[in-house]
Amino acid sequence: MRENIKSLALVLLVVCSLIQSYFLIYRLPGSDPVVKTANDYVKTENMGTELEADELLYPSQITVHLGNNRHTVFYPESTFYNLIYSRLKGRQFDGFQRYPVQNINWSEIRGDQVGLELDFGKGVPVELLQKVMQIAKDPLFEGESISRLLIYSTETEDQVRVFFFSSRGDVVYEATKADLTVQDVKQQADFGKDWISYTMEKGYYIPEQPIEMVETTLPVGLFSTEQMQSSLFFDPSITRYIREKDGSEIYTDGRRSLQVRQGRNWINYTDPAAAAVAGESSPGRNALSAVDFVNQHGGWNGKYRLDQNEGASMESQSVVFQQYYGSGQYGAFPIIDQSTFRYGVISLELRQGTIMGYERSLIYSIGEGSDKKVVQLAGGKNCGRSLNC
Repeated sequence: MRENIKSLALVLLVVCSLIQSYFLIYRLPGSDPVVKTANDYVKTENMGTELEADELLYPSQITVHLGNNRHTVFYPESTFYNLIYSRLKGRQFDGFQRYPVQNINWSEIRGDQVGLELDFGKGVPVELLQKVMQIAKDPLFEGESISRLLIYSTETEDQVRVFFFSSRGDVVYEATKADLTVQDVKQQADFGKDWISYTMEKGYYIPEQPIEMVETTLPVGLFSTEQMQSSLFFDPSITRYIREKDGSEIYTDGRRSLQVRQGRNWINYTDPAAAAVAGESSPGRNALSAVDFVNQHGGWNGKYRLDQNEGASMESQSVVFQQYYGSGQYGAFPIIDQSTFRYGVISLELRQGTIMGYERSLIYSIGEGSDKKVVQLAGGKNCGRSLNC
């Protein structure tokens, strides 16, 4: 009898031990394992907000062509920009045909015809544009990245023509079945009639008179090195610290490295071992991977736009996010990243869909700014001749 009791007690101890091990390995009530592989990252404190990919997909500017070499330009967050873009996002584009870009005189069309032109910077993958615009699936150009969308109506023909420009610069795709009428294009172009007039000079749109803008001083905060270190390394406690002769600091766990340039508050994170990880790769998937990575490692502080750059090959690609500032009458404008003061962009390097490099500023803006004053940006004929504006 005593032996049976001992055996039963031993069984109960074993069962309790297994249950305790289960609780140690798994986080309850969820099922996320505490034990992680060397390839996993730990999501740390919320340094910035998380964004969905479609919140980063919008044109850098919308140009309205008014004919007679008259134009105007609307920037993100301005009233007419939002009206035009929201209407176009609801239209259908289908029936694509491909042409060599040199077959058509685009400068003549922009100067003579009434229309709209959406500038997507270095290019946005079609599969991502389909998330924000009603673009039909078509194997003819699904693998493309689009840098511009030109919509115009002709005076001689009662029709609207729609062209998607490849970021490679050699072909355009015409949507022969577009849910747009001549009246639609005219109504949207009319938004620019009483706005600031621009003329095209050497490929640039130049305002015909100076433009009043608001100059402001932005209060800023600074992410700490420890915050970025804990965000990017699986176990920050095993990282080694190296101080370079130029004053920059390097943190490494033997595989990954984080370089911090304190003078310019800029980080450069690299993971060379990621190159050996095989995975599916396409411009669209890479951009989504980049968005997810930023969401988990630093987040977004401000308004950003995806500025895609396919890079040297489909296997290796860089993805750049441009920061914007401003709102109101004139809209938001890009913050210019300078070699002497790195700020305004987040860039990532990918290979086969895996993040190999990550660069961003540790500085972030707080609030709307102060010490605001009105300044004038140069414009007019003299600006057009010299392009020094």
